[in-house]
Parts: sequence; structure tokens; C-alpha cells
Amino acid sequence: MHQVDPAIEALSKSILSYAMDRLRMDPPTIDHPLPQTALEELAGQTITETGLGGEEALQLFIETLAPACISEDHPRYLAFVPTAPSEVSTLFDLVVGASNICASSWLEGAGAIYAENQALRWIADIAGLPAEAGGVFVSGGTAGNLSALVAARHDWRQRSPENARQRGLIISSRGAHASVDQAAQVMDADLIQSGGHQLTGADVISTIAELNAADRSRLFAVACTAGTTNLGIIDDMQGISDVCNKESVWFHVDGAYGGAALAAPSTRALFNGIEGADSFIVDPHKWLFAPFDCCALIYADPGKARTAHRQHGDYLEVFYDGTWNPSDYAHHLSRRARGLPFWFSLAVHGTRAYADAVEKTLDCAREAAAMIEAHPRLEMVTEQRLSICVFRRLGWSPDDYKSWSDALLERGDGLVTPTKHEGETVLRFCIVNPRTTRDDIQLVLDSL
Repeated sequence: MHQVDPAIEALSKSILSYAMDRLRMDPPTIDHPLPQTALEELAGQTITETGLGGEEALQLFIETLAPACISEDHPRYLAFVPTAPSEVSTLFDLVVGASNICASSWLEGAGAIYAENQALRWIADIAGLPAEAGGVFVSGGTAGNLSALVAARHDWRQRSPENARQRGLIISSRGAHASVDQAAQVMDADLIQSGGHQLTGADVISTIAELNAADRSRLFAVACTAGTTNLGIIDDMQGISDVCNKESVWFHVDGAYGGAALAAPSTRALFNGIEGADSFIVDPHKWLFAPFDCCALIYADPGKARTAHRQHGDYLEVFYDGTWNPSDYAHHLSRRARGLPFWFSLAVHGTRAYADAVEKTLDCAREAAAMIEAHPRLEMVTEQRLSICVFRRLGWSPDDYKSWSDALLERGDGLVTPTKHEGETVLRFCIVNPRTTRDDIQLVLDSL
């Protein structure tokens, strides 16, 4: 198992050949899931006492398992929030896996961590965060939001012994991602959802004013959203930042999806106020062209996060030397250098290419909205925001939407799933792939 012999040499060529064939697919086959029973019939028992052998296991994946997975980088994968990693980031992910770097501490992964920090610095700069800002790459927005809010609560509890004995309280918008509510549950904190789909500074002021003195003393964070997942709405970050600063409350910004638009000159001003954030997340695996799984978590004052998250143990004492240890900035210890593929793509292509690619997807979303408005059977439900279009097919029931969506995927034409807005079943495009064109949008709209 642990040596490169002729069989492994041959297998490596087969694996690399398949990986290159997959990269060359333009577009990739979108494929579709299979039920458990079908996979049991087709794949059978994949793990045996004596093993299948490398070539047979690889063919099992290529011929049976891979086709039961949907390709999220297909240009007509327009559901949820897709992904569109650059070719070089995907290739470098192979290098990261082969290198076996534990990027928990500077001692173990200094070179990788230095590179990751360069990528984090670019994100911090486009957000306008201070020069001392920094953080870590975690698995996704859920982990990022939880880690940031844990740091926020720890900072609040450090301020007085009274806070340490209280259950914390968070304010967010009604449109905040479900992971904010989940974080509150994991932390055993209370969450107040304020305002409507967009949270404003006035909403926060009003919510605080309605709290009694005991509850007001429990408030430790406001979780703001920079591009809601369903509608692309950006909260009033300037107003919320001002309120948080006045009230000495932690200001967290969830930009898991929308934060990538900070890179685009046409949308940068929409995020004014984000520079006042105490913590901020964005997922490069969504709209910044990195492979899964990669969320950038950045703190304005990393020292506060380090105080909250550093793990202590006799065998870890060698890490407590003042150097930058990524394990200190989130609820993890062991971690892969998941930010390296993103760093490599930035280093190869430069930041201007990233700005241009995000702008291209924004232009496509604007064009898609115009095409929807011109369609005789469609109408926009909300205004097009960032790269999201939410629209209805006139006269359709929820069952009609589901049947159409299922048929679109079954034909291999794309994936567009229904969502809900104010209780109504509607359709939604989310465009983050620079390969998505007008022709792709037209093909989907023609089927409506």
C-alpha cells in the first residue's frame, strides 16, 4: 500500500489521463443522480477483503459512480450556487493532495500557509479590511459563520464576568443563510431575525430598542449578509456597521456567495460599509473559481479569534511561539491546505483576470434578466441582483415546476430547480460560471 511499484506507476497514468479528459470536457456531461437501489445493482460491493485492484476500482468510478454525480461546473448548472474552478486550480488540487501537507501550524506547513495568507490578503484588501486583518481557509460558509460567531461571543464574554454567565444573543436578517441559525443552535445562543429580506441599520436600531435591559446586555453580534443565497440581496452594511460600532457589538458579514462581487468594479460600491466588519467570509469555491471545499474566514483583529479558538495541550506547546498557526482561527486543528488551489490560480492568472471573470458572469445575469422579461410566458419576481434572477412561469403550479426541472436534468440540458419567494414556488438562476452564455440561457428559456 505504501510504495510506488509498477502497478502504481501504471495506475497513476490512468488516473492522470482521466483527470485530463475530465478537464478537457467542454462542456462536461451534466449527468444525474441514481437511487440507492440502482447503485447497489450497478456497483455492487465496492470494498472487499482482497480489494478490486487499481484499474478496476478506477473504472468503477468512471463508468458507474461519476455518472451518478451532477457536474456543478456545467454552464447550464444554474441551481443553488454552482462552482466553476479554473483549470489550474483543479490541477493544483492534485498537487495539494499528493503533497500531504498538514496546514495546521507554521511549523508543519509554513510555505503553504504563507501562500494561503497571500490569497487571504487579496480578499481582505478588496473588502477594505485593515492591514492587520487575517484568518484561515475553512471548509465552507457554515464552518466560517460558526467560527466567526464563536470568536464574537468569546470577545463579548471576555469583557466582563457577567457576560460569561449569560446566554448570548445574535441579530440577523430574515434572509440570512440557515447556517447562521444553525450556528446559534450549536452555540446555544438566541437569534432574532429582524427586518425583511434585507437588514438595515434602522432595523437593528429598532430591534435593539425593543429589547429589555437584560436581553440588550446579551447581544454580542449582528450577522449581516453580503448577497443572500436565494435573492442576492446585500444588507445595509454601512448602516449596520455604524450601529455595531456605536453599540460595541461584533459586526459579522456573511459573503459566502455574494462577497466575490467585491472583485468586480461594477458592483464594488454595493458593499460599502464592509470595511467596518469584525469578521467576514466568502467561499472561493462558489464564485471565485476554486475547487471544493474552500471558505475564506477573515478577522479584522485576528488576535481576538486566536484567543477564542486556540487549542491547548502538552503536545501542542511547540506551536505557542507567536507564529501564524491557522488552527488558531477556527474550530479545527488538523486541516488540509485547502486555500492553495485558490492561491495558485490567483498567482497564475493575476487579480485582474478574476475581476474580468466576475464581471462576465454579472453581464450574463443582466442579459438573462432582459431575456426573461422579453419572454411571453415569464416574468421577473424580484429585480435581478448580483448574478441571481428569480422569475415565474405564468400559470404553473409547484408540480409543473418540478416536472419541468426533472425533465431538463434527465435530458442533460441543465439543472434549474424551483425555489420559493414569499411562499410562491418560482424559478431561480444563479450564474457564477464564465462559460455560461446567452445561448445557454436561451436553451433553458425555450423549454419554458
